[in-house]
Amino acid sequence: MNESEMAMIDLRSDTVTRPTAKMRAAMAAAEVGDDVYGEDPTVNRLEARAAEVFGREAGLFVPTGSMGNQIAIRLHTHHGQEVVCESRAHVLDWEMGTAAAFSGVQLRMVRAERGILTWDLVREAVFRDVHFHADTGLICIENTHNMAGGTVTPVAVMREILDGAHAMGLPVHLDGARVFNAARSLGIGVKELTAGFDTVMFCLSKGLGAPVGSMLVGTAEAMGRARGFRKALGGGMRQAGVLAAAGLIALEEMPERLGEDHANARLLAEAVAAHEVAEIDLGTVQTNIVIFGLRRGGDAAAFCAVLKESGVLASAVGVRAVRFVTHFDVGQEDCERAAGVVGEVLAGWG
Repeated sequence: MNESEMAMIDLRSDTVTRPTAKMRAAMAAAEVGDDVYGEDPTVNRLEARAAEVFGREAGLFVPTGSMGNQIAIRLHTHHGQEVVCESRAHVLDWEMGTAAAFSGVQLRMVRAERGILTWDLVREAVFRDVHFHADTGLICIENTHNMAGGTVTPVAVMREILDGAHAMGLPVHLDGARVFNAARSLGIGVKELTAGFDTVMFCLSKGLGAPVGSMLVGTAEAMGRARGFRKALGGGMRQAGVLAAAGLIALEEMPERLGEDHANARLLAEAVAAHEVAEIDLGTVQTNIVIFGLRRGGDAAAFCAVLKESGVLASAVGVRAVRFVTHFDVGQEDCERAAGVVGEVLAGWG
């Protein structure tokens, strides 16, 4: 890493983290086999451990969270159905239209305050046995909700959705890319938080710091079928134990430190809120994501370009919207420095 890279504070995403020294050592020493044949012992250990942590029968290691979500959609639906999701959901905006291309379904969008779906909102979007309308096949919940600013759906709200959906014979999938952040925010374990979901996807490479990989967990029967869909999507990774070894460390060791990221996100959010040119709902800053808007027709891409010149990388997630994501590669001192830079830029903006 050269000097300029060391000076840059990268807040674009928690996917930019580099594997820890312990992860690198584990990857180098990993016992491997051909995972498509089910013969990679390190992948097998990761899948079994993920299932145990989440209280499920089985798990499946996939290269990306998008693939995990799309496998789940294929598992639970058939062509011509609809999947209910929030209007800013990852499965809608960031997964390349794969729900339509791979599963032959369309997504029914529901706008929810702070991205938090409720059963009342979901129920209005559900169609069952209506001869002139596509049937609902699946409900997808995202927790935390990325583009709503890392907001957390409370357990009671999710339970109401699960109960209502299951009473109608509808499966529910959890896009839990950052579910460990949600659990830390609520002060409970992921097993309790995700109880009742038919499938759960979570990322090892977001927040937990693994260089590659996500997990899908559910029943043994569902994960058996999911292996075929993973192969159809090109996700048979052969000697994948070199990646699973880092994933095991991410799963076992990294959740405990997520509170640090949440505190750093709050630090950044409060620096933003101090300036009238920025529009931010501090109530959405519940985990490691900060999203704010620029008033007066502000240009988010131009704003991020100015930040970069001062050593801070951020993402433009809309014409006027900017996103910061904290992670274990940026500590409190880094975020304090970044907050100072952001404050200076905002003070002279507009």
